[in-house]
Amino acid sequence: MVESDQEYAPDASDDDIDNHQVSTREGGVRPSKHKSDDAWNQIRRTWEDVEEADDGSIAQTIADLLQQGKRKRTLKDTTPLQRGIIRHLILIVDLSAAMTEKDLRPTRYLLTIRYCEEFVTEFFEQNPISQLGILGMRDGLAVRVSDMSGNPTDHISNLQALRKDDPKGQPSLQNALDMARAALFHAPSHGTREILLLFGSLLSSDPGDIHTTIASLVASHINTTVIGLSAQVAICLTLVKRTNPQSNPQKHYNVALDEVNYRELIMRLATPPEAHTQQATSVEESNASSLLMMGFPSRVTDPKPSLCACHSRPTTGGYLCSRCSSKVCSLPTTCPACSLTLILSTHLARSYHHLFPLQNWKTVSWSRATSAAHSHKMLCFGCQTPFPSKPSPATKEVPKRKVPTIPAFSTARNAESASTEPSMTFGKRPEVDSTGHRGRNEDQTTLAVMAVMIPCPRRK
Repeated sequence: MVESDQEYAPDASDDDIDNHQVSTREGGVRPSKHKSDDAWNQIRRTWEDVEEADDGSIAQTIADLLQQGKRKRTLKDTTPLQRGIIRHLILIVDLSAAMTEKDLRPTRYLLTIRYCEEFVTEFFEQNPISQLGILGMRDGLAVRVSDMSGNPTDHISNLQALRKDDPKGQPSLQNALDMARAALFHAPSHGTREILLLFGSLLSSDPGDIHTTIASLVASHINTTVIGLSAQVAICLTLVKRTNPQSNPQKHYNVALDEVNYRELIMRLATPPEAHTQQATSVEESNASSLLMMGFPSRVTDPKPSLCACHSRPTTGGYLCSRCSSKVCSLPTTCPACSLTLILSTHLARSYHHLFPLQNWKTVSWSRATSAAHSHKMLCFGCQTPFPSKPSPATKEVPKRKVPTIPAFSTARNAESASTEPSMTFGKRPEVDSTGHRGRNEDQTTLAVMAVMIPCPRRK
């Protein structure tokens, strides 16, 4: 007799069958179908949130969703925290065959490249004195897409060149992490060391023990953030837990639900991370100064082109290093000759707004705003302009445009039809004669004469 995993239920009513619990071999209780139906009903059906207008359009619903997204972005955390304004980030992109899936439109590969281009622009907008490098994983190897630099134009051009190639092979997480660690090895201690991994596969083809590589990242104080596209992978969760011991793993490892959520997860990394206090190994490290020497060069224009120190290209314009007078093409950057950080004063000012965030806007009623303006003479803090008064509702009716009188025309060929009042019928199909050609009926002739004789309402 075949051994059964379930207990026999005798003949009973429907209510008794719903209340019957099936026990498993291990002693647990298997949920009934009635409970699973309740769990299905608890799932949020987003398609039911869309409301159509009277004319059948959903433009108002789309506008409300966009407004909710804007309001969500403005209501950010304004708690002043210590953050690293000088960041050194390595972006690792999965270029394996798993990125050819079309669950994210148009494909994972093309969508990831587009979001990476937007992330590079936003990253240097929020962190103008930081450095960024881009790596890729393809055919079990780690490929260098862009070197570590502070020029967003070079990164975007290199990312656009990836559109010509197709994703193929298997990713190698260990090789990519080893190359990222080598690129961040010479990063100064006053800046952060970060890795952002966009992982779309469910496996990793590694040549050795990846746990040894993770231990090297922990020893080098490198923080890792992973964004998955398929499902949560155990080795990625281990990587995040070990490299971010003082943070919640759910903050550094997420799986994208859709295109919108994928973009939000990537753009969230543009904000500098919180700086965690590390235990000093000696008294000298605890008493070490945190001052950093920087140079603020001015732009110069030479009458004849000369080679720059960063790319060895002949240029007429550039910036001269404040220490060694070497010419560089753009700022911010590090002097190739003396390793001095070269920035502009505007770059430094834009980096400090993360340390002292502005308070969020508060929505108040017109009555409260009007009373406060009259009692305290409230002015704008920036331009010292008084706030406007409450706009009065529009009570004037819009004047109606006069419709010109259309004269009546007749297309009758005899006097009897001309004496009668003409009637216009729209939508008639033209008659077809014996030869098969479509003739011109009277209604078309009437409309043609009317189109010529209607006066322009703007001319008098």
